[in-house]
Formats: sequence, C-alpha cells, structure tokens
Amino acid sequence: MRKLTAAWSVLAITVLTLAGLTPAARAAPEDIKDALGRIPGLTVVSENPAPAGYRFFKLAYTQPADHRRPSAGTFQQRFTLLHKEFRSPTVVYTSGYNVGDFPNRSEPTQLVDGNQLSMEYRFFTPSRPERPDWGKQLTIWQAAADQHRAVEAFKRIYPGKWLATGASKGGMTATYFRRFFPNDVDATIPYVAPNDVINAHDRYNRFLANVGNDPACRSALKAIQRDVLTRRSEFAALAAADAAKFGLTFTTVGSADLSLEISVIDSYFAFWQYQKQADCATVPKAGAPAAEVYAWFERVESLNTYSDQNLRIYVPYYFQAAYQLGAPESYEGYLRDLLRYPGSNVSRTFVPKSVDIPRFDHLAMPDIDFWVKTQGSRLLFVYGENDPWGAEPFRLGFGTKDSYSYTVPGGNHGAQISQLPTAQATEATNTVRRWAGLPPVSPGMTTRSAPAGFPDFDADLTLLHRPRL
Repeated sequence: MRKLTAAWSVLAITVLTLAGLTPAARAAPEDIKDALGRIPGLTVVSENPAPAGYRFFKLAYTQPADHRRPSAGTFQQRFTLLHKEFRSPTVVYTSGYNVGDFPNRSEPTQLVDGNQLSMEYRFFTPSRPERPDWGKQLTIWQAAADQHRAVEAFKRIYPGKWLATGASKGGMTATYFRRFFPNDVDATIPYVAPNDVINAHDRYNRFLANVGNDPACRSALKAIQRDVLTRRSEFAALAAADAAKFGLTFTTVGSADLSLEISVIDSYFAFWQYQKQADCATVPKAGAPAAEVYAWFERVESLNTYSDQNLRIYVPYYFQAAYQLGAPESYEGYLRDLLRYPGSNVSRTFVPKSVDIPRFDHLAMPDIDFWVKTQGSRLLFVYGENDPWGAEPFRLGFGTKDSYSYTVPGGNHGAQISQLPTAQATEATNTVRRWAGLPPVSPGMTTRSAPAGFPDFDADLTLLHRPRL
C-alpha cells in the first residue's frame, strides 16, 4: 500500500507539473493586493510603507450617499487597511472623524495581533457627497450602514473573527453600528464613549463640580478662568496676534471675542478630559504674567480654538451633536458675572448658518441605550475616572449578555485596557481574545509590544484638535 500511495503521488506531481500547477503553486497564498482588487467598488489608492510582517494600503470605497435611496448618488469614502494575514482576526476601527494616514494599531488590534480596517466617517472631507443633504444623509444610521457595507465586502477576503472598536465619537460609532447591525461583528470594544441618552446635563455639571481628588485643583482652574475674563483685553491682544500670524478668522462663531470666551469656559472641561491629576501643579496662579497664562492655555485649550480654520474640520460632528448625539450643558454658572455671551456655548454656534439643522431627534440616543441594556451582547466599555465624557456612560442592563464595563482609576479621555489594574487588564484582555477565538494570555500580559516601525497610537485621534468631543 505504501508503494501504491507513493506511486500515485509521483504520478499526481508529474501531471500537475505538466499542467503548470504543482502542489506548492496551488497552495501559494493570494496576494492581498489582488484580493482587494476583487472587491467591487474598492480602489487601491496606494500601498505605503509598513512595519515588517504587515502591508498598509490607502483605499477608496464607493458608498451610496443615502443608503435608503441608492439613486441619490454615491461618494468615495476613505479607508486604510493594515494587513497581516487573511485568517487573522480583523478589527474595524473608526475615530468618528477623519482616517489617519499612518499604520497605527488600535489597542484591540494589538491584543489580537490582527488586521485593521480603518474608515473615515461620512461627511468628514473628503468623504462627502458632492451635493450633501445633511439632514437625511448625516445620521447615525447612515454611518452604521457605511460600516455594514464595508464589513460585508471585506469579509470576502477576511473569513476570521471580526471586532469593532473606536474611541470617543469612534466608540459611540462602534456602538451604534452594533445596534443597527448586531450580527456583522463578533464583539465591540468602545472606549470613552459618552451616552447622552436623555441629555441629563446636570450629570455633567455635577461630575465637573466634584472631579478629581483635590478641591484646590478645581479652585485653581476656576480662578485662572476668572482671571483671564477679568483681564480680557490683555489676552485678546495675545490671541489676536496669533490669529493674524496664522491667518485665523471667526465668521462661524461671530467674533474672536466670543471664541475667546467659549475657549475659557471649555478649558475646565478640557483640562480634565486630557490632562492628569498631577498636571494640577501646572495651573498658573491668578495674576500671573499674561504670557505665562496664555502659554498654559495653548497646552490645554487655545484661546483661538473656535476659529473658522479649526472648526471647519469638525462641522459634521457639531451638526450631529445638535441633531442626534446631544452635548453637555456648558459649565459656566460660576463665570456668569464675567460673560458677555452667556448661553452661546452650544453646538449650533459651531455650525455655519448655511447648514440647516433639523429639529433635535429625541429618540435616537434612547433607542441605542435601550438596545444596550436589553439586547446588547459581547460589549466591552472602557472609561476614565476623571474624564468628563464618562459622566453619562453606557450602562449594562438586565438583558445585556457577556458584556463588561471598566473604569481606569484616575484615567482621562485616553483610557485604555492596559491602564487598568493588573487583574482587570488581564481579564479584559482575555475577554477580547476569547471573542477573537484566541487563547488567553498570562496575568500581566495585556497590550502586546508593537513591532518596530509602528508609531504610537492615540485612542482618540482628535487629541490635539479638540472639538466638544
């Protein structure tokens, strides 16, 4: 029998060789670029350098401008793909804003050592229809449908487990995607995702009134805000000099003075969003030289934050906040005696008047919240203890299955699984790996070390240019 088997093997190899199809040739893996070429509507814009063992592509994918009315035209949505292996787990990632240009890996991608498909949120340029209908086309369902079509298309070449993730607005996006298309991915890992379910603004203000473990820090922050508004002309002159230097204008909000005032109001929120408790020591004393105070604001919340040039990037976010997402009430009561424009720190202020905003959709967020609590499954939320956006988080409910929520002690808007206490970090890591069909890691082993060549990855790619979220 052994001889017969060997003889047939030789014959088979001979035949296949004559046909030009040796077993080795037949088993040769398909090139990822060829595989991408088989996806209808997908264009490989370029292949860019990537760390060893990976390939990185910039892509454009044709999407309907309106998934409910395909005849309304299409637009090209930007994607990037970090490819490792066809059968590795694949993570679909979005920041909720633009797509990055570099081969960064989100934390879940690192935990499962997989592929990453990153996508630009619709209406963030250039991923915008030529004749946009904001009220009908820029909704949380339309964006979820973008993600649905993309995942279904890429499953043709990536048959393994799929995870969805994102941070901040990206975390919200990942959650909404799962609500509308619950079977598209195996699990969802949202980071620092707010849940403005009933616009309970007092929750944010109560949080901000008690955030951190040092009342003196909160008092110092409020004192420097009052100091700037009291010496408004000094700081307005410094901000105007920078605006002239960089060609900044203030048509959308109405004036540089209003921009300065809102920036001062927001600086308290921004400090806790992105700084750490230890940074309380950097807060200038009221009455300090204007240049010193101005430099501190440049690190925390620039007094020119709301220029047209800064806002232009984020108009789709502010539109959505005014239409469906909601936003916290401005934390400004203790500054009222110094404000010239009280009540102006609202999402509508940051959207050009040429863009019509429909009446606020009071059902959108309660629908998501209800789904998480009653039908959500395989969800893992991560929050930062000192992050104001965690004042109203997603909460698991009686119907939520195989889902978890963690809070990083002292964490901010960049909270990660790796920052959790060791036992929790290991537990969360192994949950993500279980969902990806992978074995657990040993205690203390959370995020894998990035291979040489990977830049640091920011959980929220908007850290340096902060809108309200």
